[in-house]
Amino acid sequence: MTAASQQPEFPYCVKIETSTGQSAHVPIAFLTRQQVEQFVQSDFKRLVQEAGIKGACIVVEHAETADYDKVLSEVSTCLRTAKAKVA
Repeated sequence: MTAASQQPEFPYCVKIETSTGQSAHVPIAFLTRQQVEQFVQSDFKRLVQEAGIKGACIVVEHAETADYDKVLSEVSTCLRTAKAKVA
């Protein structure tokens, strides 16, 4: 195995806050630091754009484990809910 494939993984959780006051705490599975970086810089921004809202922020902290697909689903639901409250 290469050094790149042996990167350590850590448990993280995410707190999402929107400009409407909506917030959610989402647990994430064990991820490498690069995966967390991708989530913050790419996946989260994409989900915010898809939801059509502005003013969403994210806080990533070490936490318990969960399924990454569940994370994307819960973040998407939180952002869609925030958009509905604005409309």
